[in-house]
Amino acid sequence: MKKKPYQVVYEDNHLLIVNKEPGILVQGDRTGDITLLDVLKEYVKEKYNKPGDVFLGLVHRLDRPVSGLVVFARTSKALERMSEIFRKRQVQKTYWAVVRQKPPKDSDKLVHWLVKDEQKNQTTAHEYEVPGSQRAELTYRVLGRINEHYLLEVNPVTGRPHQIRAQLSAIGCPIRGDIKYGYDRAVPDKKIYLHARRLYFVHPVKKEPIICKAGVPNDPFWEEFLELDKEDYKDKNLNFIFE
Repeated sequence: MKKKPYQVVYEDNHLLIVNKEPGILVQGDRTGDITLLDVLKEYVKEKYNKPGDVFLGLVHRLDRPVSGLVVFARTSKALERMSEIFRKRQVQKTYWAVVRQKPPKDSDKLVHWLVKDEQKNQTTAHEYEVPGSQRAELTYRVLGRINEHYLLEVNPVTGRPHQIRAQLSAIGCPIRGDIKYGYDRAVPDKKIYLHARRLYFVHPVKKEPIICKAGVPNDPFWEEFLELDKEDYKDKNLNFIFE
């Protein structure tokens, strides 16, 4: 049996949150390859025996080579409210990134102005504002080092295309396998070592706090870093931002 490209992490009548495997598209592009959205619509259709087309709204995206948490809405009401939560940055997103070059500081805030080249599907990070750019901000800290690589915990404040990939590359720390942003060689399956690890937000309908955590892909290289994840993420330590 072929392995599913996702694992369900959270599901109710309003939301479906999954842990995406690297390599599958979240939504369609010019390749015409099957998407996570297509696969999950079939999952909902079969599980709940729904006739006709199934509604499933995409709240946000992950790049194809990236793994981790993706949020879908099962109703238009939930989609509208979740989109507003993301737009207002009322969600804490935590990523893991593996890099070979140690960052200049053990922890820091990065601010760049990003310009997306739609033809190349690539983003350039600038130190200062330039025409057509969007401000991008993230924080990171080094969690540890294993086998000449460093594990970073990254918390994006903004949600720009390729933001983490471009900003880490701009400080000389391209993500392992990410040849588009300066890593020297690809890894098997064209994946990169960037993983959407945690999400924390208030449920748009139930008004309850939701904390989701995604296991890393089944990969010996990733698994070496699991012991470094010892931080206690109690509510008081989440620094949850409402703007």
